Amino acid sequence: MSDQSLRQRIHEIIFEADTPAGKLFDVVLLGLITFSIIIVMLESSEDYNEQYGAFFWYTEWFLTIIFTIEYVLRLWVTIRPLQYALSFYGIVDVLAILPSYLTLVLPNAQYFLIIRILRLMRVFRIFKLGQYLSEGDQLRRALVASRNKIAVFLFSVTILVIIIGSLMYLIEGGGNEGFSSIPRAVYWAIVTITTVGYGDITPQTQIGQFLSAIVMILGYAIIAVPTGIVTNEIINTNKQSEVSTQVCRFCAREGHAADAIYCKYCGGRLNP
Repeated sequence: MSDQSLRQRIHEIIFEADTPAGKLFDVVLLGLITFSIIIVMLESSEDYNEQYGAFFWYTEWFLTIIFTIEYVLRLWVTIRPLQYALSFYGIVDVLAILPSYLTLVLPNAQYFLIIRILRLMRVFRIFKLGQYLSEGDQLRRALVASRNKIAVFLFSVTILVIIIGSLMYLIEGGGNEGFSSIPRAVYWAIVTITTVGYGDITPQTQIGQFLSAIVMILGYAIIAVPTGIVTNEIINTNKQSEVSTQVCRFCAREGHAADAIYCKYCGGRLNP
């Protein structure tokens, strides 16, 4: 098998899930990513770390080596490796493995806090799960499609809580220390309208309590709005034409039609 054919074959296995080998690779890698996230969470417990510290250390380095090999292979089989390296998942790949290597050059005790922060960066591996779950990609596309509507909604809610907070400051500000300023009253409005209700600031007057009740009821209606926006976009996404799992070897982008021959972003020929 020629070098070019080998690269195409590995690219098909690593980046696509249309073949049994590609599906198996995705399942195995999905399991390793999930396992590594569990290890990171357990390692943060002092009790578990004291008992199984050595196991965690060896397991982490084993997974780091596996993910490093995977990252190198992704760069090798991509015709324009810089495109993948600068992509979202390319950056996530680096952030997932970099902290382990940085601990080798920062072994001194005075850097312990820095090392702990770097080790927490390993949770970036959880973002790699998204590229193996078609439902996750569907949700991502729905969120991207609805971003303008959600932005307008958040802007409207911001104006609303400022108005409500200002009104509550006028009503309660005189004799209620909790509403000592408009920003504090806006904080109360946000906590109330989101139905969180910490209870650290409460209105004392009857008018203030009446307004508070209205804001609480209004909060339930507001929560339903972004849910409806995203749901509508998910339905529209489902109606779109079927896309394949093929990833372009030139620009490392996906989302091509099932019968596509060439990449719709750069024009490169897709794997047959």
